[in-house]
Amino acid sequence: MTDTPATAALPDIAALSFEAAMGELETIVRRLESGDVSLEESVSLYERGHALRSHCEARLAAAQARIEQVSLAADGRPAGTTPFGEG
Repeated sequence: MTDTPATAALPDIAALSFEAAMGELETIVRRLESGDVSLEESVSLYERGHALRSHCEARLAAAQARIEQVSLAADGRPAGTTPFGEG
């Protein structure tokens, strides 16, 4: 994506928190749905929106992996789920 005046001042996506990226993505969706942007700006917004979506998906996957890692017992089974009658 090339920097246009509208995108040059935007923060780097990799530096955004999940919440900030989602907020920006929601704003982009509203702008695209309004129909009040030029074709060129629509394409730029779509490209940034696509990158934001990918960033959010990666953040969610990383969070899920961390939760799963914390939730596993030392033996690899889910923590707190010993078979009935054991423990």
